[in-house]
Amino acid sequence: MTAPDPQAEAQVAAYRAELRTVGRTPRLAGFGLVLLGAILVWLAGRAGDFGPTVQVSGYVALGGGWALMLAAIFLRTRYHRRRLAELDGRGQ
Repeated sequence: MTAPDPQAEAQVAAYRAELRTVGRTPRLAGFGLVLLGAILVWLAGRAGDFGPTVQVSGYVALGGGWALMLAAIFLRTRYHRRRLAELDGRGQ
């Protein structure tokens, strides 16, 4: 059994750090919207006459948040595939 190559491990760590930055803004915004939406839906029962409006706003925030998070996943996957294609020599 051979010892792990420290240079290869460093390259993998650098790539993982690079990949984490792809789609970070939409992912964090989506997460924030999902949290906000969950709180709004939870508070809708305590909002009195504004309850239905708060509930609908919560569901809109939940939907928008999940859409942003899915878009971030798509961006990361596309970026990763493109990078792997470059490494394989196939170009873009």
